[in-house]
Amino acid sequence: MTTNRLFSVMLVCAALLASCGKKTSPQSVTRNSDIVPPAGVCENYVDTMRLQLTDFQSQIVCNGSLKAVVKSELTPRHNDVFTKILVSNGQRVSRGDLLAVTDETTYQRELQRAKRELEKAKVDLADKLITLGYEPDGSNAPAEIMKRAEVTSGYYTANYALETARINLADCRLTAPTSGQIANLEGKLHQRVEKSFCTIIDDSRYDVEFSVLEAELPFVAKGQEVLVSPFVNDSLIVRGIVTAINPTVDEKGLIRVTAQIPGSRAQLLDGMNVKVVCQKRVPQMFVVPKDAVVERDGYHVVFLLDGNRARWTYVDIAHSNINSYAITGCRAKNTDLHEGDVVITSGNLNLADDTEVRVKE
Repeated sequence: MTTNRLFSVMLVCAALLASCGKKTSPQSVTRNSDIVPPAGVCENYVDTMRLQLTDFQSQIVCNGSLKAVVKSELTPRHNDVFTKILVSNGQRVSRGDLLAVTDETTYQRELQRAKRELEKAKVDLADKLITLGYEPDGSNAPAEIMKRAEVTSGYYTANYALETARINLADCRLTAPTSGQIANLEGKLHQRVEKSFCTIIDDSRYDVEFSVLEAELPFVAKGQEVLVSPFVNDSLIVRGIVTAINPTVDEKGLIRVTAQIPGSRAQLLDGMNVKVVCQKRVPQMFVVPKDAVVERDGYHVVFLLDGNRARWTYVDIAHSNINSYAITGCRAKNTDLHEGDVVITSGNLNLADDTEVRVKE
């Protein structure tokens, strides 16, 4: 009995194993690595554009700096302590605004003394005229006699001293010669200023100073438009005009150029470093995005679409700007470009000549 039962159990286990093996067939297991594209299917998808002659904005990118067109450094006329300071750094002022006051005590006394000296001189002048036989006010005295009497009586000198005293007192009040912002404020209350009190920067206009190479000079001209952006904010683009080109080349082979831009923007500051883009229109060029041009064998290459094939074509870059190239046929390889040619603009990095491609829909 025991031997029969053991034999039965073995038969059942064998049957179960055979059943499981039948359910798992090689056709029921799918691996990603086993999936291959059908023969003849193209996986090189590209974007294209059609060549046409158009104007090209050739650009030169330079580094420059901003300089305020009007920048006034103010120094008090009298080296006295400040009794009032009415401004602070960054404050905007208008022409004629009172900025500070220095001690007026000495100059007020001088003004009062000058007034008394003038009163005395008037009396001496009247006595002089009476002595000469004329009215005390000089109404009937000839101009030459009157002038001589004013000089000899001391009236002329006293009148000049009074005007000088008034000017000296007025010079205690420091006013703004132009509108702008206060900068470099050095003045302190109840202290003297050794050098300058402050600087007023007229931020309504800025000069942009930058340099170009000798070879780049043909692309820059007086009156030409430039685009200026601060390095700290590339999104801010200010248009300006070239106002001057220094007619000399320095020891580094650079030529200094000055352009002018409008100011009155909080993002622009005197002395700020900026990027300057000089633009010049070049007519009748084939213009393509920079991504359309790749390098092969040390030459620049574009791929032209010929049916469903990419044709390797050598080109020369005539001009460039931030985003695009102006291209021509390659002189060294004797190739040509024609209006209407279809250029592949993306998906071209791994292409070879006569590669099959498909245009994206």
